[in-house]
Amino acid sequence: MVNDHFFDFSSEEMLSRRFAGKLLLRKEIPLSDHHFKQLLLRDQFKSMPAIVKHKFSYTCQRCHNRKLSLFANIPCYRCQMTHLYCRKCIHMGRIMSCEPLYYWTGKEPSWTCFDDPCTWQGTLTKDQQKAADQLIKAIKDQKRELLIWAVTGAGKTEMLFPGISEALKNGKRICLATPRVDVVYELLPRLQQAFSHVYIQGLYAGSDDQDASAQFLVATTHQLLRFKNAFDVLIIDEMDAFPYHADPSLPFAAKRARKNVSTTIYLTATPRKAQRIRVKKNELACQFVPRRFHGFPLPVPQFKMSFHLQKYLRTYKLPPTFFQWFKQRQKRQLLIFVPTRSLADHLAKNLQPFFQKHKTFATSVHADDLDREEKITSFRKHKFTILVTTTILERGVTFPSVDVVVIDAGHDVFDTAALVQIAGRAGRSPNDPTGEVIFIHDGKTKAMKWAVHFISMMNKRGGFK
Repeated sequence: MVNDHFFDFSSEEMLSRRFAGKLLLRKEIPLSDHHFKQLLLRDQFKSMPAIVKHKFSYTCQRCHNRKLSLFANIPCYRCQMTHLYCRKCIHMGRIMSCEPLYYWTGKEPSWTCFDDPCTWQGTLTKDQQKAADQLIKAIKDQKRELLIWAVTGAGKTEMLFPGISEALKNGKRICLATPRVDVVYELLPRLQQAFSHVYIQGLYAGSDDQDASAQFLVATTHQLLRFKNAFDVLIIDEMDAFPYHADPSLPFAAKRARKNVSTTIYLTATPRKAQRIRVKKNELACQFVPRRFHGFPLPVPQFKMSFHLQKYLRTYKLPPTFFQWFKQRQKRQLLIFVPTRSLADHLAKNLQPFFQKHKTFATSVHADDLDREEKITSFRKHKFTILVTTTILERGVTFPSVDVVVIDAGHDVFDTAALVQIAGRAGRSPNDPTGEVIFIHDGKTKAMKWAVHFISMMNKRGGFK
């Protein structure tokens, strides 16, 4: 247990900033037993069962898991008995039926009202400003939900700045949550630079700022499992991305994390069918941004057939189709997307002699790569010319001048949304808006066709032929 003096808990205000809006296990509350018991006696903390038993099932109060297959029994070293625990949210720390969750019931924190929080000196385009105006209105009117549907490269982050400023001016607490930790790495320094007088914490597995006491948080969506009635403004970036759209516990956590009177902003370039239906039925307010911030169209992918593709990939090689294209392309950096982690590592290694012959250097990166942040930074600094990656870099990251190749584009892992987002990595800079996007395949899939159709449709809506 951490000693009390590690944190400044000298006032109820400091306690409320540290603990209000959270659901925590006792081990996650860095207070001495004496201090904590006093707070319980004064009703400043209250407890709730971590796992609720029903007649034929259970419910985890942290992640809302109800699947019997995701509960199991384990011996408890404290009670010397066997207790139920939830396997669904084990990555957040084990939660057991013998220990409760605690939440703050004392004074509500008072957050700072900033006079002029945004230090960004840029200018929004006409389309960006329309989206920003709707966002400000939603926050002012405390509108429940707003979807910002903006094409890849439209500048969604910059569109948020006026709305975030409005919230901070009015002393509201904000969380920008995204499904991917790599997007947190990308967004946090940009937001810290744009709001240089505001303390912004990044919250993800292994992050330094685990206390999450800042007025403005940038977090992975999994971290929302620790919050309840916490945020006045909750921004869900890339709300269609895995795992957010595929894991019911994450939308549940997001809904619980916002206050009863609050605004939720959804951001995406590829809304799922459920969201598009809600927009069509006028159940979800939507602002569409059809053009990239630099005014150029989205690069439309080119299909390149390779009849014996699987034969080459089984030996961790690329087909002649790739090399023919590679030799005639412009000398941009290159992102090569592959469907599996093993393929990423082996291809990067096996292709080194070829790439070195062409005076280029390659490496691979994927979700299990412990050096992935360092490698992505090195790629930004042009220490590597080629990055072989999985879908972890399909969205939320920006490189100014790259071509994109998707190897085995017909693989199941590359659904329509993933392919659209991957294609959106190219042509993002006004200095080089025409990067190439290549889909190498051994047979066109519906997802590939729909991705090209979707991109062409977005270009048409943006005024391009």
